[in-house]
Formats: sequence, C-alpha cells, structure tokens
Amino acid sequence: MINFADNRLLPLLFGEYDRNLARIEQSFGVRLSSRGNKVSVSGSTEAAAFAEAALNALYRRLERGLPVDAAEVDAAVRLASAEATKVMTEGPGDTLEIRTPKRHVTPRSVGQAEYMRALAEGQLVFGLGPAGTGKTYLAVAMAAHMLISGRVDRIILSRPAVEAGERLGFLPGDLREKIDPYLAPLYDALHDMLPADQVINRLNSGEIEVAPLAFMRGRTLSHAYVILDEAQNATRVQMKMFLTRLGEGSHMAITGDPSQVDLPSGTIPGLSHAVQTLEHIDDVRVVRFTDVDVVRHSLVRKIVEAYDKDDQRQKLRTKDHIQG
Repeated sequence: MINFADNRLLPLLFGEYDRNLARIEQSFGVRLSSRGNKVSVSGSTEAAAFAEAALNALYRRLERGLPVDAAEVDAAVRLASAEATKVMTEGPGDTLEIRTPKRHVTPRSVGQAEYMRALAEGQLVFGLGPAGTGKTYLAVAMAAHMLISGRVDRIILSRPAVEAGERLGFLPGDLREKIDPYLAPLYDALHDMLPADQVINRLNSGEIEVAPLAFMRGRTLSHAYVILDEAQNATRVQMKMFLTRLGEGSHMAITGDPSQVDLPSGTIPGLSHAVQTLEHIDDVRVVRFTDVDVVRHSLVRKIVEAYDKDDQRQKLRTKDHIQG
C-alpha cells in the first residue's frame, strides 16, 4: 500500500483515464487499485516492489513541479529495477538532473543514468551506442548547464562532415550554409535547452560555436565544453587531433555508434581505437548504451533490435561461407 500526501497530484500521477496506472500494470504484471490517496499493489513481491518504485519516482517528479507524460512513465518503468537502484543511489531521478533554462533533464534509462553521472564527474567522456539513446542530447544538455552556470565560457559542437571526408566545396552557399545540414541535430538539441534568442545571440558572440571536425586542427580549446558527435566517422588521425585540443578548464564528450561506420574500407575507425587506447586512463569515462536504453520511441528500439539480429545472421553466414 502506498500513501500519497498530496491528493491534487494524483490525477496527474494516474493520467487521463488512469492510463499511467494501466501502463505500469502492463509492464510489471501487477494490479493497481486506488482509493483516496492510497494505491494498493497486488502481484509478486518483486513486481510489486518495481511498480511501487515507478509510482514513487513519478510522484516525486510531480512534487518538484516536473511533468509526467507517457515517456516519463516508460522511463520510470525502465528505472524501477534492482539494476537501476545500484546505479542511482537515492532512487530514479532524485540525484541526477541537468537543469537548463528550458528543460530539467532526468535519466530515462539505466544507461542514461550512468552517462549523466559520467558527464557530471568526468573530464573526457565517451558515449557509445545506437541511435535514440540520448547520447548527443544529454551531452548538449550538460554543456548548456555548464555554460549557464559559468563553469565553462563557451560550447563547441563538432561533427565529421559528409561521411568523414569533409568535402563541402560542391555544396552551394557560404561555409555556414554548407555545414548547417550536417550539424542540424546539434542545433535541435541546443534549441531544446536554451531560448531561441539566446542560441542566436550566443552563436553570434562566439559563446556557442558549431563547426566541422576539420576546423579543430591547430586550436587549443580552453574553458570550453566540447562535443564531437557521430565520432564513429572520424579517422584515427582526426580523433587524435581532436582529443589533443583539450585545454585548461575544458570538458569533452565524444558520442557515436561504432556499428555505423561510414569510413572507406580499410580506414581505422578513430572512435573504437580511441576507446581501446584511453579507457584505462583516469578521468576518461566510457559509457556503452544498448538497445535497452533506446528512449526515442518504442518502435526505434524494435528497429535497432531487428537490425542487430540481422547483423548477427550476416556474420554467421559470412563465417559459414569462409569455413565452407
């Protein structure tokens, strides 16, 4: 039995037509019954404990004035497990939060919880994994938080452009018009964290800089939050060049999916090589996401799983062909 102190929050907790309760019931195989400010949970001991953890996490969000929607319910379900409890010492979302002018970002999976902790504590963080896990989004959120709080003086966002070849000359327009299409995901994340006028003003003042990877050569990036996105398309030489730009008072986040490399055949991927080379060094944090951490849309997770299974079948067929 769970007792909730503020009855006014319960309609938001339960959702329209009790859809949030129904989602939790379906996820854990339990039965939830509400009466007044009390909710009883029927089911196995473990399932009931997980359901109670999810409900309590959502209620705490509402107490802090944060919204509860379908995505947050799914996040609470993912985090309400023994594994999540190990990662998040005081309960889902309590201690891990990134505050920006437009968003209060909390983790929506165990992998995100580990990643947010790494971003808060580490100087150089690698976020590896499939699309939809929030690697870039959370890194940009942390960058915006550190800029607003004065912990860094600027944000620098970078990507390898056009399949790491960085051949931009054939595109029409000036440099900004050439590179903007490849940096759109970074702009999208920025606009999610900061008001539009702040983004424009800070871009114009140089507090926020968005540039292709090639433009990092020869620079020393001090007192900055530096993000390299889609890093799987950086070569070994490019990656070394980028990593050695790290200056005093700076933080780096490097994100990418090692399984989605667009480099020419025979080229050594810089991301995988960097992780293997640097993972043992203090102040270097590596967080590996899996399809379980996909939070973009439930269908995205199924797509990732389907492609992973197809990749495994392809490898088995290739192995059988070689052995045959």
